[in-house]
Amino acid sequence: MHPGVAAVSTTPSPGPTAVPATSAVPLPAREPDAATLAQAAERAAGELLAPSAPHRLADVVPTPQRVHSDPTEDWTLPAEAVIVASADPAALAVAEQLAQLLRPATGYPLPVTDATAPAPAGGIALMLDDTTDLGAEGYRLDVTTNGVRVTASTAAGLFYGAQTLRQLLPAAIESPAPVTERWALPGGTITDAPRFPYRGAMLDVARHFFAVEDVLRVVDHLARYKLNHLHLHLTDDQGWRIAVDSWPKLAEVGGTTEVGGGPGGHYTKADYARIVAYAAARHITVVPEIDLPGHTNAALVAYPELAPDKTAPPPYTGTEVGFSYVDPADERTYDFVTDVLGEVAALTPGPWLHIGGDEAFKVKGKVYTGFVERAQRIVAGLGKTVVGWHQLAPAAHLDGRVLQWWGTNGEDPGTLDAVRRGARLIVSPGNHAYLDMKYAPDTPIGHDWAGLIDVRQAYDWDPGTHVAGVPTEAVLGVEAPLWTESVTSLADIELLLLPRLPAIAELGWSPRETHDWAGFRHRLAAQGPRWTTAGITFHRAPEIPWPTTPTIPTQRTAPHTDPATPDPR
Repeated sequence: MHPGVAAVSTTPSPGPTAVPATSAVPLPAREPDAATLAQAAERAAGELLAPSAPHRLADVVPTPQRVHSDPTEDWTLPAEAVIVASADPAALAVAEQLAQLLRPATGYPLPVTDATAPAPAGGIALMLDDTTDLGAEGYRLDVTTNGVRVTASTAAGLFYGAQTLRQLLPAAIESPAPVTERWALPGGTITDAPRFPYRGAMLDVARHFFAVEDVLRVVDHLARYKLNHLHLHLTDDQGWRIAVDSWPKLAEVGGTTEVGGGPGGHYTKADYARIVAYAAARHITVVPEIDLPGHTNAALVAYPELAPDKTAPPPYTGTEVGFSYVDPADERTYDFVTDVLGEVAALTPGPWLHIGGDEAFKVKGKVYTGFVERAQRIVAGLGKTVVGWHQLAPAAHLDGRVLQWWGTNGEDPGTLDAVRRGARLIVSPGNHAYLDMKYAPDTPIGHDWAGLIDVRQAYDWDPGTHVAGVPTEAVLGVEAPLWTESVTSLADIELLLLPRLPAIAELGWSPRETHDWAGFRHRLAAQGPRWTTAGITFHRAPEIPWPTTPTIPTQRTAPHTDPATPDPR
């Protein structure tokens, strides 16, 4: 343990019964039982397998802010390790999540306990300390021969420290079944905090619908790389994906189509609440998007009264854009907007409501800005902050307004003017951050209207200076959208997300001065065996030096003790 920190009483490990310090008469020594001898033998074998930790302390994605390595302090996770957390429900929740991540591969019980002042005591300690200067999401990770300590001022910081700890363990830690491995961590200290407060990805569930379980899997990918926002594109011409009690046909009728004529689908309020809660437990905020006034064909099919000619259009299963819009001259339209946004806001604890606003080609000039300004006021009246694509820029500014910029050339006088009036930016350049773009001409799915985006193209740009004239302090963060016109399965999603998502994550998290393509490609390559072990689909980008002969861990026929707690991933 660290000097000056008292040990914490934890669950005792199997082995000889300790002699109480107050005992006046020595008790006879007790022979170790077979289980204890077996555990000791396995630990000894593990030490022979690898004399030092297999990774460097800096070999993580996103790259940490500061790293101080100390090879003399390498640590190996023992079978009897305990995870000790601050006596706070949020800290204990992170401790249990970490235990659930580590139990399947190790087969160790890893009990979780609390303490007023957690100390490693040979295991892992997660300590909340509001006197640190680590910020709202920062953490400090200390690895010594006496154990591992993660310190943060918030549970989010503890969670991110736990993700770093996870990456520093051997790739076999991703195995869903117990394996034989020496679970070693490199010694030293990491001090880390994000560059931008908003780091996200978008999943379009409107063009093709994806089940709740698929969305939860995407949440796990975001959490792994310290992304903290999931933007869900819930409505478009091809489908309406969220139930609205006051307008039930939106989901019942508008949700029955998708690109290519598939069955579509929608989320019940319980489904959506499940996604929101699962994300929140991983310190990810859901940003729901109801796209207005365009991209609304599915809504018009369900409610023709919203159409300019009051006639229901045919259901749409193609991929063209810009042809549909709700009637901006009819008060019934604003009843619709108020009701829908109100119900979605009530289901969404996060601060953001995304109202789209892009490609409404048939709503122009003052009619368009008038609609947007009224919609913005509706959002503010619900106690939320409005987010919209950068086409919202000409509308009057509203306090807190955020524009999501998806241009391709970095020059945008309209967006710059909106920033000068007080808007902040989420930066999502189509030719760097759009994950539905193909990697190369032969990529089997995806688009190329913004160009081909290989991993280097996704990595080599700066969100803080990308839009000409916009100061870094006006940039809220970065987001990687994934549109799904050609994406029909979870495997398709993962193929386009990985390995580019970690590149965007590093841009959002790591200090600009650490940006280094040569170093990143090697750190990214080390993620490949982790994804393979976890059964995650990814694109083996040729510019990344993936290991050619990944080590396949030997699965044990039985765990050390009781079966591990099921992994929620």
